[in-house]
Amino acid sequence: MTGPDRTLMRLPLGERGPRGYLEDFRRRLTGGELGSLPVVVAMVVIAVVFEAQTGSFLTPRNLSNISVYVAGPGIMAVGIVLVLLLGEIDLSIGSVAGLCAAIWAVTSITHGVDDLLAIVLAIAAGAAAGAVHGAFFAYVGVPAFVVTLAGFLGWSGVQIWVMGSEGTLNIPRDSLVKDLTGFYFSDIAAAYGLATAVTAGYLISSVLRERRRVRAQLPPRPVLEIGVRVALVAVAAFYTAWTLNQHRGLPLAVVVFLVVLLLADYMVRRTTYGRHIFAVGGNAEAARRAGINVEFIRLTVFALAGMLAAVGGLFYAAQAGGASKDLGSGNLLMNVIAAAVIGGTSLFGGRGWIWSALLGTLVIQSITTGLNLMNMSSEIQYMITGAVLLLAVVVDSVSRRTQRTSGRT
Repeated sequence: MTGPDRTLMRLPLGERGPRGYLEDFRRRLTGGELGSLPVVVAMVVIAVVFEAQTGSFLTPRNLSNISVYVAGPGIMAVGIVLVLLLGEIDLSIGSVAGLCAAIWAVTSITHGVDDLLAIVLAIAAGAAAGAVHGAFFAYVGVPAFVVTLAGFLGWSGVQIWVMGSEGTLNIPRDSLVKDLTGFYFSDIAAAYGLATAVTAGYLISSVLRERRRVRAQLPPRPVLEIGVRVALVAVAAFYTAWTLNQHRGLPLAVVVFLVVLLLADYMVRRTTYGRHIFAVGGNAEAARRAGINVEFIRLTVFALAGMLAAVGGLFYAAQAGGASKDLGSGNLLMNVIAAAVIGGTSLFGGRGWIWSALLGTLVIQSITTGLNLMNMSSEIQYMITGAVLLLAVVVDSVSRRTQRTSGRT
């Protein structure tokens, strides 16, 4: 770096002007701090390519359908993000989802148990299944890969046993589960109200973050930069609201998914428990010596992943019109794991963010929907999704190597 450049970099970011922002961006890029940039670029490319090829990808109807379809796998991907932050993997997520949907269907439809109580029982079953995985991993020492692979097979068998002679149980018209993907807030004020809340929440979060930086004696970000970020969020939120209102309104699925994302994001970034997850994922032995109960963290993270898999399974049942012996099989597991990784969560543990579940799921669902509009066969979809996953892992590996080289890890 030349003499004038060094002088420029010593100035606060707000005093460097456009050239300073470009230098800071180049420094982050060469240092492997890519953030969500690759995913955002990929989504823009996907939208442009499929719109050019089909002419109907960006219609309100298609975008509204995508927003509903991402809810189930997205909620399951949140659980996978938590497990990946530990540097582990959960291969049972699809089987747990199918089992919990079967438990809900049999208790509610076959045995007439109250629908809400059946939902609670299904979610509790998911948490219990995850806790079993976590206990074997944390206290017995069985590798997570092995115990969840056993869970993948075992819970699939239990699912078939629970369903019994019933091949499929269709959802009644008045079921709460049916509303998960079938209910829309048709009043246009609902979508615009949510967009306003999202924008206001981001603004308040930004202001509070700058206050924390000042208290920590770190230079605050320029007001102009914060204003630009809030404006971009507002444009995205209100465009989404306008698009949804052009079809059937705000889907309940979107609201539930956002609530799960916000709660999980707050837990991970703002609580001691969340910081302990990062600590265990970064270096378990160092976390243990720092006084963190590593076994408890591992057990509860797998239990949370199982609980979120159960919620995702109910969304899949709603989308499919009922529970079956095959629900949760196929490529569901791979798509959920791929979504977390494509969104930016590292496979190597200790690095990632909850919102990667949203970004990654959007990428996969957009590819699937776009290829369906082009009448592409399923084998082509598998190959393209696999290539995108491989690219995401390569970006993650290169980013980590670059950060080590530049001394940032």
